Amino acid sequence: MASLVLPSPSSSSTPSSSSLSSSLLSLSSLIHRNFLRSESCSRISHVNAIKCHLSESLNGKPCVPILNEGSLSKLPSKHLESAVNRSNTRLKIFSGTANPSLSQEIAWYMGLDLGKINIKRFADGEIYVQFQESVRGCDVYLVQPTCPPANENLMELLIMIDACRRASAKNITAVIPYFGYARADGKTQGRESIAAKLVANLLTEAGADRVLACDLHSGQSMGYFDIPVDHVYCQPVILDYLASKRICSNDLVVVSPDVGGVARARAFAKKLSDAPLAIVDKRRYGHNLAEVMNLIGDVKGKVAVMVDDMIDTAGTVAKGAALLHEEGAREVYACSTHAVFSPPAIERLSSGLFQEVIITNTLPVMEKNYFPQLTVLSVANLLGETIWRVHDDCSVSSIFQ
Repeated sequence: MASLVLPSPSSSSTPSSSSLSSSLLSLSSLIHRNFLRSESCSRISHVNAIKCHLSESLNGKPCVPILNEGSLSKLPSKHLESAVNRSNTRLKIFSGTANPSLSQEIAWYMGLDLGKINIKRFADGEIYVQFQESVRGCDVYLVQPTCPPANENLMELLIMIDACRRASAKNITAVIPYFGYARADGKTQGRESIAAKLVANLLTEAGADRVLACDLHSGQSMGYFDIPVDHVYCQPVILDYLASKRICSNDLVVVSPDVGGVARARAFAKKLSDAPLAIVDKRRYGHNLAEVMNLIGDVKGKVAVMVDDMIDTAGTVAKGAALLHEEGAREVYACSTHAVFSPPAIERLSSGLFQEVIITNTLPVMEKNYFPQLTVLSVANLLGETIWRVHDDCSVSSIFQ
């Protein structure tokens, strides 16, 4: 703190009243600036002090433990106190109707309460959205995957964004754990639409300032947006779980179910002690139809881990698993971020081809779709940490390095 030294009365140069007044105003301004700076530093250090950090587990990759309501009460008292204080921040999270359980887990991790919002449908199917608390000047995150019914959930998200914009929110981030139209990212035949670009335009025009999405079908989809996109990779969650299986690295082979997923499988294999890679060559004759043709690589006597971004009808992974067993694979695991599970996916996945089917909760899994080999991992902590880093203007990519 700087100080103002006034000359003594005996000094030969007595300051004028205007000079003294100017000096006092400078002192007041200096004190005010220092006070604001200390308040700002105190707020920033407080936020950083209470933030949950990911632990190191597998090859330097973050471990993402599952946080639920039971474990929340076991947090240290200082964390619980901080969670209460955090509710006074300008960050607010609201959930759509597509996956409220994931939204609640994200809020638990962040020590926040979900914002109050009223979403209802009229008799003719029209969607009504009203925020039941002020969002003026707030950093708002809207959690809504475009899972089935895709068009209903997409329209609901657009209306949520519009309502938020008209309520004078400072920043609006659409948190889309599953971006449903990402598969329509280019023209493979004449007279086709590029629906991924259309949806990107809709989100931008509705008023979104940023999009946060998990494991897009292809990275080029990020280029369709004219606003920032944070691409969250869910590999750390699956990798940490596979590490708990204690599979010998010499027995492991990572398999791409098609040629288009080779880059994804190669990155996955590199993080699994640089495991060898195999590729299933297939020919697709129509949407949701696939035929396996050949296997590139050696899987005989090995534990095969098939990696894909989504499982829709499970035709690709099921035929791939059958081929792997024919080629002598000892066990076959299927790992996927998005479990769309369109019929007849459950019948194919539970037919005995897989030792285990590992998915995440980016989409809600209905109780009727559970089967003994299914394992569902939570990405709530990963998304919660990403949201805090975006809010604090910190690096997001460092989570996945």
